[in-house]
Amino acid sequence: MAENKEQKQPKLHGPMKGMMGGAPVEKSKNFKSTLKRLVKYLKEYRIKFIIIFILAALSTVFSIVGPKILGKATTELFNGLIGKYTGGAGIDFNIIGQIMITVIILYLISAVFAYVQQFMMAGVSQKIIYKLRKDVNDKFSKLPLKYFDANSKGDVLSRMTNDIDNISTTLSQSLTQLITSLCTIIGIGIMMFTINWVLAILCVFVVPMSLIVTMQITKRSAGYFKEQWELTGTLNGQVEETYSGHKIIKAFGGEKKEIEKFKETNEKLYVSSRKAQFISGIIMPIMFFLSDLNYVIICIVGAISVSKGRMNIGDIQAFFQYSRQFTQPISQTANIANTLQSTIASAERVFELLDEEEEIPEKEDAVKLENAKGNVKFENIDFKYKEDVELINNLNIEVKEGQVVAIVGPTGAGKTTLVNLLMRFYDVNSGKITVDSVDIRDMKRGDLRRIFGMVLQDTWAFNDTIKENIRYGKENATDEEVIKASEMAYADHFIRTFANGYETILDEEAGNISQGQKQLLTIARAFLADPDILILDEATSNVDTRTESLIQKAMKELMSNRTCFVIAHRLSTIKNADLILVMNDGKIIETGKHDELLKQDGFYADLYNSQFTECIDDIA
Repeated sequence: MAENKEQKQPKLHGPMKGMMGGAPVEKSKNFKSTLKRLVKYLKEYRIKFIIIFILAALSTVFSIVGPKILGKATTELFNGLIGKYTGGAGIDFNIIGQIMITVIILYLISAVFAYVQQFMMAGVSQKIIYKLRKDVNDKFSKLPLKYFDANSKGDVLSRMTNDIDNISTTLSQSLTQLITSLCTIIGIGIMMFTINWVLAILCVFVVPMSLIVTMQITKRSAGYFKEQWELTGTLNGQVEETYSGHKIIKAFGGEKKEIEKFKETNEKLYVSSRKAQFISGIIMPIMFFLSDLNYVIICIVGAISVSKGRMNIGDIQAFFQYSRQFTQPISQTANIANTLQSTIASAERVFELLDEEEEIPEKEDAVKLENAKGNVKFENIDFKYKEDVELINNLNIEVKEGQVVAIVGPTGAGKTTLVNLLMRFYDVNSGKITVDSVDIRDMKRGDLRRIFGMVLQDTWAFNDTIKENIRYGKENATDEEVIKASEMAYADHFIRTFANGYETILDEEAGNISQGQKQLLTIARAFLADPDILILDEATSNVDTRTESLIQKAMKELMSNRTCFVIAHRLSTIKNADLILVMNDGKIIETGKHDELLKQDGFYADLYNSQFTECIDDIA
């Protein structure tokens, strides 16, 4: 609609508003509650998670037994070498061969369990993400228009794509690693204590050290991860806005300004991401240092134990392997804990969207008007976009069946807001709007909007054939009906000039047809829909004068015997209206026909003299 931007709330860009001004972004507002809410999505699959955990445990058991058995092979080999040089039996390769076959079988079984575990986890995680995406998509259909007016497209899409993808990665990869790591830590811990409890205590000592380091680092990184994902949404919004309006930007030489704007946000994202990655990246080097330090201590103590005969060579070799394997899952767990901070930040943003205030629920016993006559009444309407800014106050309008009602007034007067209220894109704060004496709040929004047909100044088309774009007004329309509607809208001629005619595919933003041609398609769509009530928002603003005069003739047929609301900017669309409503500051200040209003010599006459005189001379 022509005035949509004037009537919308200021674009706050959701949670990014503060960041654009350089305000610091805090970490997750409530880590525990967000984590609990995310876990609720997992509860439905708890039986599968139990199976996955059992499979991970079995895979780990078969895997960690390997070094212990390999240690026996090393001991056998060592004893055989010693025996050979001391006159003994020498090396028994049969025993070593049996040990090697046993180890291979164990590792093979472990790999099978690991594969089944990962396969099941992938399926479960994708089902959870499917449900989460479905919930977000369902939420979109329930959100009021004011949410989309107040938040940038880039941020909304970032929550639907980037944030959910981040959650998906954690569920499908990090969660599996976490389960495996925990099982490995427990299993290896048990094996180490069975070999030598002194060395085991030395090795386990690294755990509390690792936990302390991890907790301190993740506290610092959480805020930066939240900022990183929010700035990603901001940047997406800027790119989407710049791409959509690239012609305007080039026409007014705004490239430098937009580039600087992009650089500023990109720099903030770079700094935030660098800090998040740098702080989280410290974890692994510290874990490796603690691991290496622990390994050195174990080597010294182990060597002393072997030299004194307290341990055999195979056990110390197995313990070395276990000690290396023990620190690896600890490092992975620490890294996963840091990844979880990023995931919770994304989940919090998704849940913020899911918690947004929804449209007023529809009544179960909703009234349905099959064939609306078109009697429309606004009774004592009060409306405000923001709590402290009243836009419409005590508005009263009565429109009779079949009347053509023109709404005029300066920019920001409330003309488009009137249509938004009539279509229930917004709900009134007080008063009521009725169609054929039925309060529109007593009707389902879908049933209400099917009564209306809209032709807007801001045309809209999607990436499909011209035929399907027109058929959007009536999904079950035949090809003949589509062609007839196009002929009535004077669109048939230009459509047939294309090589593929009605099968021509419109590209993104319908850039392969002119703005005027796109306007004709939307008019054809309205002809095809054949609505009970028609809303026109300067429907011929993008066509030439000759085509406009032809369309006006066709419009008369479309508008006949039905109530029509015409948001007017040019006199040619309202001169013969049955009723003209003159709006200013959200109020109806004058009503009447064209000639009557001119005689009053009031606000309308001033508009006429200042804005429409030249247009009238051209038409005359």
